[in-house]
Amino acid sequence: MIKSVEVVRAFDADNHLGETPVWSVGEQALWWVNCEQPAEIHRWSPETDAHDFWPMPKRTGGFVFKSSGGLLVALSDGLYDFEPGSGALSLRVASPLPPHVGLHECQCDRQGRLWTGGFDHHYPADRSASDAGYFRLDGDRLIPVVPEVAVANGLAISPDGLTLYAHPSPKREVHAFDLDPATGRLSNRRTFLTLEPGFGFVDGATVDTDGGYWLAVVGAGALRRYTPDGALDLEIPLPFSNPTKPAFGGPDMRTLYVTSTKLRIGEEGRQANGGIFALRPGYAGVPDTYFAG
Repeated sequence: MIKSVEVVRAFDADNHLGETPVWSVGEQALWWVNCEQPAEIHRWSPETDAHDFWPMPKRTGGFVFKSSGGLLVALSDGLYDFEPGSGALSLRVASPLPPHVGLHECQCDRQGRLWTGGFDHHYPADRSASDAGYFRLDGDRLIPVVPEVAVANGLAISPDGLTLYAHPSPKREVHAFDLDPATGRLSNRRTFLTLEPGFGFVDGATVDTDGGYWLAVVGAGALRRYTPDGALDLEIPLPFSNPTKPAFGGPDMRTLYVTSTKLRIGEEGRQANGGIFALRPGYAGVPDTYFAG
């Protein structure tokens, strides 16, 4: 179950809260965000080591690529169209959430619909805080689909597009939903996995071509792979304590990149958090679907 894999620091990003790594197949580059302190979007080419970044005006939860070009970015107060070439940022949809809840991670399903979640900033000081949730973007409206969430994490879509995974924190669980590809309707909610007490916390996730669900266990310094039936398949120890989200990339989509955070969540004394790390776990990933709107 525990697999030893070489993990290297691929890029010294020095992020306070690195999140949402996304591989651009066309550019052969890794994109990601530093959510805060300061809020930024980054792009790095492993082949040339070229690195670009764009300051953002508000806390940045994540982004997706658009089929029409550019990015759709989840800032704390809404979804914004962003053009990296000009730096232009324009509001598409305002967040329906109260001011203490910011939009957080996002993901497109295989039909190009956008799904996004929120972060209730009263959590974790208030362990009962749950004013966030998950939303589906329909036209110019964010439709609530999963309510009463503290921090949206673990969002991923199965390779066949028929299952959506989401973490309804503060529970130590990831739930699975049947996803209707025609309508975007969710049904048949069930517990997909549960983290044992004392072993870190659920953070970001991705899937491989075999349907495996890869989870970053922040605070535990580990990546875990779960089979489509929710069984723990393998665990990869990491030389840093706070992985936040994995993403497959590289020319063969078999390099797993992992963002990290310098937030004091896990044990100290390991290789410094905040960088971009890479490993070759023996699986291939699924390229992200671009936003179709």
